[in-house]
Amino acid sequence: MFSVYVEKEGLRINAVFPWKVSIVGFMANPPVLKSDVEAVKETIEVIANDPFFDVIELNILSDNAWNAAKNFLKASKLEVASGLQPLVLAQGYNPSALREDDRRRGVEAIKKAIDTSIARGIKRVAFCSGPDPGPSNREAAKDALVKSLKEITGYAAKLGVYVILETFDREWDKKQLIGKIEEAVEIAETIRGEYSNFGLLWDLSHAPMLDETPQDLRKAANYLAHIHIGCAKKMPDGSLKDWHPGFYRPGAINGVDEVKELIAVLREIGYKGAIGFEVKPEEGQVWQEVVHAAKGVLYTAYAKYLVEQL
Repeated sequence: MFSVYVEKEGLRINAVFPWKVSIVGFMANPPVLKSDVEAVKETIEVIANDPFFDVIELNILSDNAWNAAKNFLKASKLEVASGLQPLVLAQGYNPSALREDDRRRGVEAIKKAIDTSIARGIKRVAFCSGPDPGPSNREAAKDALVKSLKEITGYAAKLGVYVILETFDREWDKKQLIGKIEEAVEIAETIRGEYSNFGLLWDLSHAPMLDETPQDLRKAANYLAHIHIGCAKKMPDGSLKDWHPGFYRPGAINGVDEVKELIAVLREIGYKGAIGFEVKPEEGQVWQEVVHAAKGVLYTAYAKYLVEQL
């Protein structure tokens, strides 16, 4: 939690940031993704001791890494959420697979991760849709995804776990099935017809790759459960990468103005979830460097937003 003091034409305001602030721990400090015990301990200690943060998003850590960190987490104010995106992106489990055996394996892997999460006191999980199979098989893959989401969300509901689907780019880098926010909303409407414990995650980093802006979130207002902020990376050849470089890094797309616009839209639509940083150090950077740069961007964007409201 943080607050901002601003003044304009004699009017003064000290405003608390209206949402919880989160960070993707395994992106901020990449060795966490491999359950490196020292990296996990360091990351959690740094984030837990920083009053700026309320939530940390972790992959499914090994038992050794979790045991090394769990007591510190319990003693802190940090909430923990499970980021299951690596199951899909790195390990190949696909909840939208066209082959039923592959789809079932994806569902079971996510259910197992939910079991681990609930055993660790974690009640929010997020993952992505699986790879886009191309235009000819896209609708069939969406049907498979809906089937999987109903199974997963129904299972999670019995455990008190909230399930979140993250949208990704389809054309540039990760090339996931879902996709633009309007397609995600169609999926969410179907799942919400049966289960209330389901929502969407939208990432500002992915917006340039999807030709989206925060204004597009208006159509998803009823389904937004989490927000990520960060940057896409524009390469010298003009291509876009989902590499989440720190703000102000060479090629990084997004900055204070984009985050300010996001804040304005989220306020207008009555968003109630958290805002999480998803930033990753590049070669030669200490991981805390990208974290503190992101904090500065969010602080400044909120200050500029407040000034405009006076």
